[in-house]
Amino acid sequence: MATATLTLRTEETLIDCARSAVAGLDALLADATRKVRERAVARDVAGQLLDREQRATHGLAWLATYVEAARQLIAYADRASRDGYLGELEQHLVLIGLGEYLAQIVGGIPMSQGEIVRLADLGLSPAETAARINPDIEYLIAHGNTAERRAKLVELMHSNHSATVGACGLDETLESIRAEMRKFCDSEVINHAQQWHLTNSYIPLSVIEQMSNLGVFGLTIPEDFGGMGLGKESMCVVSEELSRGYIGVGSLGTRSEIAAELILANGTEAQKEKWLPGIASGKTLPTAAFTEPNIGSDLASIKTRAVRKGDVYKVYGNKTWITHPVRADLMTLLVRTNPDESGHRGLSMLLAEKPRGDDGDPFPVLGMTGTEIEVLGYRGMKEYEIAFDGFEVKVEGLLGGAEGLGFKQLMQTFESARIQTAARAIGVAQAAMEQALAYAQSRMQFGEPIAAFPRVADKIAMMAAEIMMARQLTYYAAREKDSGRRCDLEAGMAKLLAARVAWAAADNAVQIHGGNGFALEFPVSRLLCDARILNIFEGAAEIQAQVIARRLLGGSN
Repeated sequence: MATATLTLRTEETLIDCARSAVAGLDALLADATRKVRERAVARDVAGQLLDREQRATHGLAWLATYVEAARQLIAYADRASRDGYLGELEQHLVLIGLGEYLAQIVGGIPMSQGEIVRLADLGLSPAETAARINPDIEYLIAHGNTAERRAKLVELMHSNHSATVGACGLDETLESIRAEMRKFCDSEVINHAQQWHLTNSYIPLSVIEQMSNLGVFGLTIPEDFGGMGLGKESMCVVSEELSRGYIGVGSLGTRSEIAAELILANGTEAQKEKWLPGIASGKTLPTAAFTEPNIGSDLASIKTRAVRKGDVYKVYGNKTWITHPVRADLMTLLVRTNPDESGHRGLSMLLAEKPRGDDGDPFPVLGMTGTEIEVLGYRGMKEYEIAFDGFEVKVEGLLGGAEGLGFKQLMQTFESARIQTAARAIGVAQAAMEQALAYAQSRMQFGEPIAAFPRVADKIAMMAAEIMMARQLTYYAAREKDSGRRCDLEAGMAKLLAARVAWAAADNAVQIHGGNGFALEFPVSRLLCDARILNIFEGAAEIQAQVIARRLLGGSN
């Protein structure tokens, strides 16, 4: 290899070097998987070792996520080189991202602020690790994420007049959608988001109407039902851009996406005709009512009952962390219809129609009451705990017309939900990076902008590199979903990584703002609050790692 230079000699050299590095990572991951399987699965007679060995199993999930993120970053570079947009800025991003993630794989991957998993935790000896660290891995660690390269990247980002980097390469339709959504957020969302947050106000219905006119709620719904018939990659673009404006705005589409996917995949023709056109147009606002107090991720243990009485189900029980339920017209409601079944086989999904409420009268219907849960961030829609005491749902609201399928129906939506959550996380991270870059360029200390100081520029450079890696992994998962292939592994990896990237970006953006970052008047304080939830909902980071590990260690299970 050549001696260290600011960029590799040619694009082909960069891509060949990166491919060789990933080949070494693949071998390392295979070794680690074998070691962890021997340790946590082969001797696991009672099915308990996988849980007791969470440091190793979850560490394996993070290692696999890093390897896939590196692979997708290289795929991006390959496409960019082929199509002529792999410029100097993009090369620096690729090299910084690869260099840093390779160094973390060798030295320790942060699963959270205080949990660093090392290859030794996975059972690999120093000799076994060294056998897989080929010269190209060593080269990229030494010459990828350098101080000189980080400084040059931030300089290029400043002269590029755009903080969004690594988003090129989409087709013309998706590029047009990105531009339209960004224009909408710049004019109608960003200047109001901080006030909505500080006053805990609902996102105005006028904004939701504009989103409807832009097609946000019908992106992936077929044209036959009034939608646009686009794929999940379009959902990523829209979710990312809207969440860059305000995560609440970006998350409004999540409710429509989940409801539409449930109905499309499992509904009767009558249910599809009744609900999908309204969801696509935005006239019907849905909410998802799955989680219950003291249950969280263990959805198979839910207790809310639905008892059939003639032509209705009467619902009894409690749901919690229900987003935007007051103004919703439709609830996708997971209930237990067979009390004799304690597991997932007794669950059913109801399409529960309800009237809209307001702050004065949140739930104007018999058998349903609620209490708002006050939250740090993720505002604009409001969270509620809901009590059902005989709330009625018509029998024709049973999704698919058959009981006992609710858990299976819900599982089918998790891929899309996690891909969309990853895209929302990228949007929040993007907003944090833009705030950090703008502030660092304008804030003067000791006679120069603080962006000139390496510890500030380094933070911004790493935000950019990690955002691009998370974006490429997320869009890859979306393309896999659009192809019809199973992608729960890729979707889980995208959500796991993007959520951590969003929190790191927001935290570092606050640090760059200094004391001002702690002031409520600065939007970056809101971004920190909004970013924190991303590691919790749609599968907490620990649950996500557990799911990924089970797939890696158990094949198709």
